[in-house]
Amino acid sequence: MLQAILDMIYPVRCPVCGEILTPKGEKVCIPCREKLIFIQEPRCKKCSKPITQEEKEYCLDCEHKNYHFKKGYSIWVYDEIMRHSIAEFKYHNKREYAKFYIEEMVLGYGEQIHKFYPDVIAPIPLHRSKYSTRGYNQAEILARGLGNELHYPVLSHLLIRNKKTLPQKQLSDRDRLRNLKDAFEFNKKVADKFGKVIERVLLVDDIYTTGSTIEACTNVLLSHGVKEICFITLCIGKGF
Repeated sequence: MLQAILDMIYPVRCPVCGEILTPKGEKVCIPCREKLIFIQEPRCKKCSKPITQEEKEYCLDCEHKNYHFKKGYSIWVYDEIMRHSIAEFKYHNKREYAKFYIEEMVLGYGEQIHKFYPDVIAPIPLHRSKYSTRGYNQAEILARGLGNELHYPVLSHLLIRNKKTLPQKQLSDRDRLRNLKDAFEFNKKVADKFGKVIERVLLVDDIYTTGSTIEACTNVLLSHGVKEICFITLCIGKGF
């Protein structure tokens, strides 16, 4: 009865178009699902970006940059449709969209995550100023959902963002790396409280573009004894 009343007052909306979902129980409109571009082969063997040439194994970024993470996974191509959806989730408090995102992450890559068998799942952290403005970290919501579904511990504060950085989308590749220099810190208190050796970490974020953020976090983790890092994001830019 209570749920029925809540559904009438706050009807579930499609995370793509924002319209009320029908039939009840769906997490996305069928026409909207058909518009989403799922990552398929050929894709980069390192970061998962789609590539156009089947004979190539890596995208242009991974061919020319020595990334230290083991492997990455993403669900969709970061196009205008997903740009809008994630912006609503990220900036306009549409946290309910996470149900659909997490379900697709588990369906798409649950098996690969189990094979990697992370000791912990860790979200890419927000700076405290952004957190206080937004009220939540979208990467933490995704990480906790994955942890609950796949039964892995989530350490939301294993990494700390101790530097307020400029928005990465405004910067060149070189400036992105400079912008993130010393931006992240390993939280030894959280690691010690966990009480087990942390050798494999699955990082979670919403978008992967050039890989600068994932690489910066990877390097911090490696410098504190973590052996292998994989990542998963909702979306990733196109490779060439």
